[in-house]
Amino acid sequence: MDNMTIIAVASIVTAGFTTSVGCMMPALGEGRSVASALTSLAQQPDASATITRTLFVGLAMIESTAIYCFVVSMILIFANPFWNHVIAQAAGK
Repeated sequence: MDNMTIIAVASIVTAGFTTSVGCMMPALGEGRSVASALTSLAQQPDASATITRTLFVGLAMIESTAIYCFVVSMILIFANPFWNHVIAQAAGK
C-alpha cells in the first residue's frame, strides 16, 4: 500500500472511532444527568427552577463534547490536514 492509502484508511478508522465514542459517552452522561436531576426534583420540588436550569446548562456542555467529536471526524474525512503533507512529499521526490 502507498502512503495515500494508509492515510485514507487511518483517517476513516479514526473518524469512525471518534464518532462512535463521541456519541456513546455523552449519551450515557446525559442519561445519568437526567436521572440525577429527576431524583433531586422528587426529593426537593421547591428547588425545581434551580435544578432545571443547572440541568439544561450541564446538558448543553455534555452535548458540545459530542458535537466537537463529530466536527473532528468530519475534518478527518473531508478536510484532512495530512493530505497536503503527503502530496508535498510525493511532489518533492
